[in-house]
Amino acid sequence: MLWTDCLTRLRQELSDNVYAMWIRPLVADEVEDTLKLYAPNPYWTRYIQEHHLELISILAEQLSEGRIRKVEILVDSRPGAILSASEQPATTTAALESAPVAVAPKAKKEKEHETVSPKNNKKRLLNPLFTFALFVEGRSNQMAAETCRKVLTQLGESQHNPLFLYGPTGLGKTHLMQAVGNALLQAKPNARVMYMTAESFVQDFVSSLQKGKVEEFKKNCRSLDLLLVDDIHLLAGKEASLVEFFYTFNALLDESKQIILTSDRYPKELTELDPRLVSRFSWGLSVGVEPPDIETRIEILLKKAESNDIDLPRNCALFIAQQVVANVRELEGALNKVVAISRFKGTAIDLDVVRESLKDVLAIRARTISTENIQRVVSEYFRIPLKELVGPKRTRIYARPRQLAMGLARELTGDSFPEIGMAFGGRDHSTVMHACEKVQSLRDEDPIFNEDYKNLMRLLQS
Repeated sequence: MLWTDCLTRLRQELSDNVYAMWIRPLVADEVEDTLKLYAPNPYWTRYIQEHHLELISILAEQLSEGRIRKVEILVDSRPGAILSASEQPATTTAALESAPVAVAPKAKKEKEHETVSPKNNKKRLLNPLFTFALFVEGRSNQMAAETCRKVLTQLGESQHNPLFLYGPTGLGKTHLMQAVGNALLQAKPNARVMYMTAESFVQDFVSSLQKGKVEEFKKNCRSLDLLLVDDIHLLAGKEASLVEFFYTFNALLDESKQIILTSDRYPKELTELDPRLVSRFSWGLSVGVEPPDIETRIEILLKKAESNDIDLPRNCALFIAQQVVANVRELEGALNKVVAISRFKGTAIDLDVVRESLKDVLAIRARTISTENIQRVVSEYFRIPLKELVGPKRTRIYARPRQLAMGLARELTGDSFPEIGMAFGGRDHSTVMHACEKVQSLRDEDPIFNEDYKNLMRLLQS
């Protein structure tokens, strides 16, 4: 059977823990030219879509000799589904109270503390790969990571309760919040920890209303030691759920129980939510997570490759990091594609394989981000003539924006130092190198300069 062959290959290419937890329990059907995979819940399907669907699609097409043209991942709602309850990561409050935890055989031997009894199985929703050890820190996320570690030592204390992590999607906010939960359960296996998205909070609350189990729902939510809620901005417009979350939030704070929330925006920008709730979000500590700089992106790629036994040359990691700048998910997706193409071709990863794998990304970036475009945006931002930005004048009003533009060009375009120098009035490559070094030091020393840099990055990446 095709899926059996795919499983054999996936077992070779993924870690034992990932394969056992996420891939092996999937059920497959072939419908004409489509391989349909069934998972027990939306959380599972999202994980497969974000991390493994592209690789599975390539393998399915290869192993079927082109017969399979498409792979879909769906929620399995069929009667008599093959997946048993013990294999499903619970996504509802009720399921959390009854479902035992499935632990991969290898992980069970190595980490006995990961087996959780029904009384404390709130850990069910935590991704075991989301730990501090596997989180790559850099300038963009260092404060958030340090704050999350501090929360562990001062759980529930008012100066960081609630802890509110905000920033664009795909930057590691979920990883960090779940790392706190995993670390707490490692230290205190009986701790009551619940992770959920705002969407699942709404679904669970509505379900409890329909089943007449509202009091049970309230008891479960308000007896926690640590509540982790992702994408809190999605509660907008859900009036009844907002009221219940408001009371749950207050009850946990009154008992000095820790709450960690994430959102795509700073609390005071959540104007669509109840002002009372937004005000309470600001009681503790709000920490932003920025897009990773190029050094951090390189380290993320190298660490991801190492954890999956992938031989990724550093020059290839540098090339990928230069082309993919938006977020960590896109970085991992790009690496997965490179690995899949290299295995499909049966060759080691080199720059030729990387360029072939990312040809679509390269084409898009060539149209959207160029040194010329960066010069235009920087000149408009600082309200200086473009001819002065690239011209010979060395007065500070032009020199600082010019250096910043050179640094952004090196960060975002992947152009060489000589190429950037030519675009800035034929300057020598050493001038560009000095400008890039100056930008890094100014970002550390001058908060206003650093804010300008981050604003321009957002403008150019939007």
